[in-house]
Amino acid sequence: MGGTKIVVYGLSTEGYAIASQMAIKGADVYIIDESTPSAISLKAEIAKTYPNVSSLKEDEPLLAMEPIEVAISKAQYLFFTPRIRKTGQDIKTEIHSKFKDATASLKKKSSVVFTLPTGFGGNNENISLLEHVTGLEVGKDISYFYYPLEGIEQQPKIIGSFNGKKDSVLSDLLTTGKKEKNFVAISSSEHFHAINVLSRFSSLCSVLEVCKYAQDEITKNDLSSDDFQEIFLDDMVGGLLDLKSLGSSFEGANTLMYLINGSVKGIDGYIKRLIDEIRATLKKNDLKASRTKIALSWTLDQHSMRGDKIEMLQNLTSRLRDYIGDVEAYEDPNFDLFHSDKTTIVVACSKSDFTNIEKTKQDSDLIIVKANPLCETIQ
Repeated sequence: MGGTKIVVYGLSTEGYAIASQMAIKGADVYIIDESTPSAISLKAEIAKTYPNVSSLKEDEPLLAMEPIEVAISKAQYLFFTPRIRKTGQDIKTEIHSKFKDATASLKKKSSVVFTLPTGFGGNNENISLLEHVTGLEVGKDISYFYYPLEGIEQQPKIIGSFNGKKDSVLSDLLTTGKKEKNFVAISSSEHFHAINVLSRFSSLCSVLEVCKYAQDEITKNDLSSDDFQEIFLDDMVGGLLDLKSLGSSFEGANTLMYLINGSVKGIDGYIKRLIDEIRATLKKNDLKASRTKIALSWTLDQHSMRGDKIEMLQNLTSRLRDYIGDVEAYEDPNFDLFHSDKTTIVVACSKSDFTNIEKTKQDSDLIIVKANPLCETIQ
């Protein structure tokens, strides 16, 4: 493994985490920030000094660089980990365009590891594109793997490979702890990922839909003592891109589409209910919209591969502005709430944001709405 040449295409949170892990294991790692023309050399000591992309970008240490094409042409493994910011139908276009840029300079005997969610059959499209761009045949001249990263805390247990064959070097690079990665056929890995995504959203939407019916205070109080009250909007939205990419791989109505569409509708229904709850809070407190400020507190990772949380924050902000003019989104946990002559309603969109607001609330007359399944209000 020492000296294995790795290129990670995309200076995303997930890409940097995986690049650091491999650099610390002794691989020769280069990471490509799409906004610059060079590939940056990531040595083990740098990976240990800078735990994430933000700290690396803030400090801007002097690092060895080489032209992107040169780095990619020497790569034994190319990890595709770009940040995707488009939504809807444009996502695929953006991914394919970046994938072409990333793979154009690859040489024979190299391997590509695709880490974004694809839905069913999406890897076949990627493989065709890879063969078209490089002129190399997958399975013979070049290798292709599917490893959909869901977050930095939890990496997939399995790796999809073109013919289900194990790659020992890749397994060593990606293994943390004692448990080795399992290799399965690519179509099987798409199915495993689909089961994970759907299980999570089906379970989440069951909680959201049932909580809708908790109207009286006794039920609300009993339910609010349960663990699922620790679920915030931040947790709900993570992986929405995966769910939608799964949905776009089907035509027509079938049970799986009902599950996918039901989950998407469940999240949308929750957003509507959160907005209704905020409006009801105004009414209950006799607050005029013109004298009220809404502060959406959601500390977001701007370097994440998926843009689903950023998109949701924009969506929530614009929908709230239909009712109340003064709506601000705060992505810094230390924002100042107290310099306003208006009554402020703070919407806590994640557990860490809620904890920070609770600390600063003290004797102020802030109203806090927790963006959790019961949309609890604290005054």
